Amino acid sequence: MTEELLPLPGRKAVFLDKDGTLVEDVPYNVDPTRIRLMPGAVPGLTALHEAGYALVVVSNQSGLARGFFTEDKLLAAWRHLAELLARHGVPLAGFYYCPHHPDADVAAYRRRCSCRKPGPGLLKEAGRELGLDLKASWMVGDILDDVEAGQRAGCRTILLNNGHETEWCDGPRRQPHFWADDLTEAAWQILLADSSNLPVRSGDVSRLSDAATHEHRS
Repeated sequence: MTEELLPLPGRKAVFLDKDGTLVEDVPYNVDPTRIRLMPGAVPGLTALHEAGYALVVVSNQSGLARGFFTEDKLLAAWRHLAELLARHGVPLAGFYYCPHHPDADVAAYRRRCSCRKPGPGLLKEAGRELGLDLKASWMVGDILDDVEAGQRAGCRTILLNNGHETEWCDGPRRQPHFWADDLTEAAWQILLADSSNLPVRSGDVSRLSDAATHEHRS
């Protein structure tokens, strides 16, 4: 599901998890007054926007399935987030969210789906509707489900090393291409990798990552 889409045919994108990646992780929060951007978000997203990437939020929202809030409350929170970033000159191309859960309390949302991460459905839907090149795009998140969703959609991936992943369930599509401490470092990794025009494979990025760190510190 999505809100306020902009047509961006043929563009590369950076898909962003919402809670714990873009904004501070306040469980099941839809109160606009409690939304706080994560450290590094504004400079990182500014750099990506100026480099021509579409910025798309993709988020599991099981609070809908659990009956903790309604879609109108969620969309009001999204509009506040979009306005908050717009004040910094950073437009968001869209907000895609999954309201489902197999054990949902709300019957309308009780099902297994392909849009709940680690499924790739949200990214593929955004790719179709926004005309994005998924193979040229990236997924950035704070847990390995984000990494798997991105790789299943054909994107390259970055895991934010901020302590939010606690289970560490391994798998063939759960090895991020890069690690980063925040969205500023993630943006640096993306811009360096794309400017290098070198193939980047999951688990084989130490040279690019070390080069970015060296150049950034010099």
